[in-house]
Amino acid sequence: MSQAGLLDALRQIVGAAQVLSDGDLSAWEQDWRKRERGKALAVVRPGTTAQVAACVKACAAAGVSIVTQGGNTGLVCGSTPDASGRQLVLSLQRMNAVRQLDAANLTVTVEAGCILQNLQDTADQAGFLFPLSLAAEGSCTIGGNLATNAGGTQVLRYGNARDLCLGLEVVTAQGEVWNGLSGLRKDNTGYDLRDLFIGSEGTLGIITAATLKLYPQPAAQLTAWAAVPSMQHAVTLLGLAHQHLGAGLTGFEVMGQFALSLVAKNFPQLRVPLYEGSAFCVLLENSDTESESHAREQFERLLETALEQGCVSDAVVAENIAQAHQLWHIRESIPLAQAEEGLNIKHDISIAVSRIPEFVEATDAILQQALPGVRLVNFGHLGDGNLHYNVQAPAEGDAAAFLRDHEEEVNALVYDSVARFGGSISAEHGVGSLKLGKLEQHKSPVALGMMRAVKQALDPQNLMNPGRVIRV
Repeated sequence: MSQAGLLDALRQIVGAAQVLSDGDLSAWEQDWRKRERGKALAVVRPGTTAQVAACVKACAAAGVSIVTQGGNTGLVCGSTPDASGRQLVLSLQRMNAVRQLDAANLTVTVEAGCILQNLQDTADQAGFLFPLSLAAEGSCTIGGNLATNAGGTQVLRYGNARDLCLGLEVVTAQGEVWNGLSGLRKDNTGYDLRDLFIGSEGTLGIITAATLKLYPQPAAQLTAWAAVPSMQHAVTLLGLAHQHLGAGLTGFEVMGQFALSLVAKNFPQLRVPLYEGSAFCVLLENSDTESESHAREQFERLLETALEQGCVSDAVVAENIAQAHQLWHIRESIPLAQAEEGLNIKHDISIAVSRIPEFVEATDAILQQALPGVRLVNFGHLGDGNLHYNVQAPAEGDAAAFLRDHEEEVNALVYDSVARFGGSISAEHGVGSLKLGKLEQHKSPVALGMMRAVKQALDPQNLMNPGRVIRV
């Protein structure tokens, strides 16, 4: 089948208005970080799982590869087409329905194009909590969250997207539909196919719907902000928080002084507390099942102990929801403030929590020795060992030139250090095409061989998002 014939077939499947091949397609062709711009053969927007399956069959017959896209908020260039003009972008944004909320089973079934914030709101209106929370939650979609196994700020308590998913509906690379949407918490009948597709970044098949876990709403949710003298003190505070708060500890974010200084500089209206004179600040969240007074009591005992032991120099507890939102807004504004400072080199890494202080000290020194004056924007989800360890050009340097001239060198230094400390080069953002070569350097040959075998078995034509995650 020719490309023109394929486009005609797709129009028959989804309607002419849902096949875009002319005009400005930058919303689908440009990645979120504006690192790459591809060229799509067309953008097709199916409205049902049956239409997705029919589109995949048509593409398979034509030998045209498919890049599946949700909110296009990924950070590793994994959901935009290449520059060939021969890849089809399959956008699932029209498939955004909440199919079923099962209160007794504590589950909700949604289509892949459902925006995360809409799902959070739906759960909240029904008296439940869907705890996945990301900075991009107003535009990212559930399909993308699952395809990348998204993390976010509450992994410490509730786990990654994988841990929140009980079942999937998937269109295979052959255009068949696998319905695995049962809300079962126990199903020990062979290989866990669900987990194959979660985190596969669209390279094995297309997630079209998911059954997800819900939780009871906490009786109270309190936020505290603490200044700590070092990363080691932050880790000590984390241990105390586990002891005092137990399962109520739902968030533990660390933020370096320079990262917070960028927020204070670029968004002065946010009024960043306690960061001057402190190497790091920590944002803690306590979700209590009893009452707000009990949650506040727990926080006060924790912070009193931390102050006595010297791992906290000062701290505040938000007095109300508005103040809590303000503190979280400061944390979520770090990437935006860094962007205002100019292009930068981003890393999404994970290290065992116990080894993070040593990793930070060692890697900071390595980078300063290799590139004197380089500035480190270090922040992230310390509670689960995930740092966004980003590197900014020296203060008077040209940010774009620094990125162009030193990205490979910086990546090598950081990733080699991550490997020495037994960590991972991608904690929650995925691999995409941006880290494809790095994965091959840092993943074991045995693991890569098994990954290629899975890819070959499920997508022998290499039509599902080729050139991402694994090279075949």
